[in-house]
Amino acid sequence: MGMDLEYGPAPQGPRLHRRVLKELGRRILETYRYDTTLWRTALSGPWTLCILAFSIVIMGIPTGLGSAADIMLAVGAGTLVMALASNLLAVLLSLTGLRLPHLFAGSLLSTYGAVLLILYFSDLELEAAAVIAGIAALACGIGGLAAGLLRTRRMLSGSLLAAALLLSPFALAYGSGTGSSPVSVPSLQSLAADGQVLPLLADDPAQPGGYTFHSFTYGSGKDLQRKEYSKDVLLTSASVDATGYISSWPALRTLFWGFDPATLPLNARVWMPDGDGPYPLVLMVHGNHMMEDFSEGGYAYLGELLASRGFIAVALDENFLNYSAWSGIPDNDFKVRTLMILKHLQQIGSFAEHPGTPFYQKVDYDSVALLGHSRGGQAVAMAADASLWFSSDPVLEAIQQFHITSVIALAPTDKMIDSKQARLTDVSYLTLQGARDGDVHDFYGDRQYMRSSYTGNTPGFKSSLYIADANHSQFNTDWGLYDQTLPTGLFLKRSRIMDGEEQRRIAKVYVSAFLENTLHGRTEYRQLFRDYRSGARWLPDTAYYNRFQSGSYITVADYDEDRNRGIVQGGTVSTTTGLHWSEEAAKDRERNNKPSYGILLERSASPDQESADAEAAYSIRLSDTLTRTLAKSPAVEGLTFSLANHNSDPNQDGDAGPMPEAELSPDVEVELTDSNGTAARIPLDEVMDILPLPQTEFTLSPWLEERISDGKFSNLSEAVYQTYKLPFELFLEEEPELDPDSLTDITFYLQGSEDKIMLDDIGFYERGDPLTGVY
Repeated sequence: MGMDLEYGPAPQGPRLHRRVLKELGRRILETYRYDTTLWRTALSGPWTLCILAFSIVIMGIPTGLGSAADIMLAVGAGTLVMALASNLLAVLLSLTGLRLPHLFAGSLLSTYGAVLLILYFSDLELEAAAVIAGIAALACGIGGLAAGLLRTRRMLSGSLLAAALLLSPFALAYGSGTGSSPVSVPSLQSLAADGQVLPLLADDPAQPGGYTFHSFTYGSGKDLQRKEYSKDVLLTSASVDATGYISSWPALRTLFWGFDPATLPLNARVWMPDGDGPYPLVLMVHGNHMMEDFSEGGYAYLGELLASRGFIAVALDENFLNYSAWSGIPDNDFKVRTLMILKHLQQIGSFAEHPGTPFYQKVDYDSVALLGHSRGGQAVAMAADASLWFSSDPVLEAIQQFHITSVIALAPTDKMIDSKQARLTDVSYLTLQGARDGDVHDFYGDRQYMRSSYTGNTPGFKSSLYIADANHSQFNTDWGLYDQTLPTGLFLKRSRIMDGEEQRRIAKVYVSAFLENTLHGRTEYRQLFRDYRSGARWLPDTAYYNRFQSGSYITVADYDEDRNRGIVQGGTVSTTTGLHWSEEAAKDRERNNKPSYGILLERSASPDQESADAEAAYSIRLSDTLTRTLAKSPAVEGLTFSLANHNSDPNQDGDAGPMPEAELSPDVEVELTDSNGTAARIPLDEVMDILPLPQTEFTLSPWLEERISDGKFSNLSEAVYQTYKLPFELFLEEEPELDPDSLTDITFYLQGSEDKIMLDDIGFYERGDPLTGVY
């Protein structure tokens, strides 16, 4: 009996496997088959983008080896990354069997990926990083292709492609400019020309004074990076042991500087007036710039000016506490920055006791000012309230002879340190802030202003200045044009930022005038801080907002005592119909609360309103005690208050968009009533116009505003107060029968149909300086 057996085909696995490997090998060997001369020339586009991207990155995170070395490092690293990634991707693309120039495609993809990662780790959201990287890679790919076409003598195609590439930025600029524009704000010169305020009869404080001066440095004498603090020092200083505050200090940082937290150096540049002295002392402290890009020399323009006017100016070197992309930033850097200020005072005090040093008998210990920028602006306030953080440190006792009378903060930070913040008492305080500050984008100096107070009738005062077109970096001559490190800084809009020399002129005017007033006693400059328009002939033509309060101010309402809106410090409150009102904290650009409350007033035409013409008013009935105080104070000259314009804030409470420009300035009138019932009422714009707030678009495109730095630029403005000063004589011109010595009521009227304002610091001001009687 037989069996029929069927034999199928032999197993194909090994053969198929060999065929697949052979085919893949063939494809790999032909990786560069389609990369002809045209496409190899086109590699110049992605390569250029990669080199440019790496060079921009290294400019933002310098190594400290010098610009030339940094650029060479960027070129080498960019070329290596592109070569490895491009060839790897070319091989992978060849495996797909697609008939395309694999090396060019790989270079385009690798460059796109490199730029995307660079942007993503530079505070751009993934969506924005992907779009921008795609546009950049496409543009450079087209540029490379144009170069390839021209090289292969396809002149017409190459020329047209190059022309399209060159014209595309103009088209993009036109398209990005079609969105909503920030409102226009009247400039200083247009406001000063209306004659509402007289110019100050004083010399320009930004001009050099009559002192000759010389400059020198003191330091460790051993600095590895700075010869001015090593072999060029005139005086050798002590070192500071900060190990009690710093626990994180990488070895790379020690290698760079040559010291560790146990031996921090006291390095400084000094501008010293010639002559016998003694002279007031001014310490200047930089902020957190890149560690390898030294900062303290950027305030030489202030040091030279102040020395020529009879101040000892000292710029402190705290660069070793700054951030580095290679070694991070020390922990507790705010406290250590502050500690170093105190240690510098101690060191200067030691120099001043030894004959033969330039400081000997030259320091006026009773007239000391601290000036800081950015983190330095917070550190100087902390140093003036040092017992909050250093109560057990011997340095406090060592500097007891120094009396810090004045603090100046340029675009300061305001962070909680050990759950505490500085509170200045009887210390004159000045802060300057730019509305176009792309780094410290909130007006944090306003917070310290609110935490500064005065006991009794003192000569001290506090003032703030908000500058429409100023940014962050230009207060320092060495920090460049950008408020964000590269490459993020490339996406910030610069078209509306004022010239750096003009911004520093504002700093010179205000810093010099402030110190002349508070340290030299030149009270003729006081009016500049009450009303910025009085200094119009000295200041660049932009918009300004200033706040002021003196030690002799008499409070009616500051809204900080409780949340009972019907009771204020100096009386009680009543309102008429047609007005919504609430006690609220002022909001910054990120809609976080500032540390002071105000009264928010909003006029609205509610359905139960008797008529559309009904007056909307907010009234304060003065207490009998306050009325008696006014009657006994012949020096009281008028009413003062701070007002923040909320008409011009398109984002406040979720408003849909900007208001028409005609409605951006509220129409406010103010009325005083005496015990006889006699009332006098004046429009506020007779004294000073209520300006719309500057609305700042920080980035090149409105689309980027919410897609960079965690959306911190998404709001156009914040609550910024302007102080108004209304002399009694204006009310008397309106109603001669009014008796300012027996006032009983203060009333604010909102005339516009949708007016919205916030009031704070309502009170009375005296005729002049409490010590001299002179403005």
